[in-house]
Amino acid sequence: MNERTIDVKNLDYRELNRTIREAVAGGVRSITLNNVLGQRFIADGITAKDLSITVNGVPGGDLGAFMDGPSIRVNGNADHAPGNTMTSGTIIIDGDAGDCVGHSMRGGTIMVRGNVGYRVGIHMKQYREQYPKIVIGGYARSFLGEYMAGGIILILGLDATEAIVQDYVGTGIHGGTIYIAGELEDHQLGVAAVRKDFTEDDLQVVTGLITQFNAQFGTDVDPAAITFTKIQPMSARPFSGLYTTER
Repeated sequence: MNERTIDVKNLDYRELNRTIREAVAGGVRSITLNNVLGQRFIADGITAKDLSITVNGVPGGDLGAFMDGPSIRVNGNADHAPGNTMTSGTIIIDGDAGDCVGHSMRGGTIMVRGNVGYRVGIHMKQYREQYPKIVIGGYARSFLGEYMAGGIILILGLDATEAIVQDYVGTGIHGGTIYIAGELEDHQLGVAAVRKDFTEDDLQVVTGLITQFNAQFGTDVDPAAITFTKIQPMSARPFSGLYTTER
């Protein structure tokens, strides 16, 4: 059999992850985890590109960290840093997620139906044609895209009961693009972040991501009905003259 269901209740995260790795090594390619409640590091470092994991419950921090290929679906909320330093694969979260979603991502896609915390997309990076993508259905807290070096972050603000984003958006950004539904005040932009014109090419990028978002969550978001703010770096080396001076 290439499918397995695991009752996670009362399992220590070490035992759980050992069980997952043994199942993958044995040829299992579809794993369902029931009664998940705070277990950390689920699927960390796994490279089976044809593996799908369904998480029923609330996984702990660093879900899918360093993974390269698997697809994870969370039927619930997630704690901090899902997708930390992931290289490829997908993480789909039906609820909310905590801080540092996609920390240092190098590729793959993370989609969150609800809201997220602080420092989402911090240190995201890109290498040639491989780049990470984060799509958030609700709102994000401060320091969105901090020190971002590549990739795309899209914030839709659906059903938002608070500001779609808070302050210090793009602080230290030196690569990549942030798209936010609606307008931003000047004081919300971080150091090194600037607004850029939203073009037809940008609309195509956003439309593609929203099409995937709609397919994952059964929503009906129309990108043509939304005014987006586009944020990019003011330069590739925003702090080059801050700590040293030329002679």
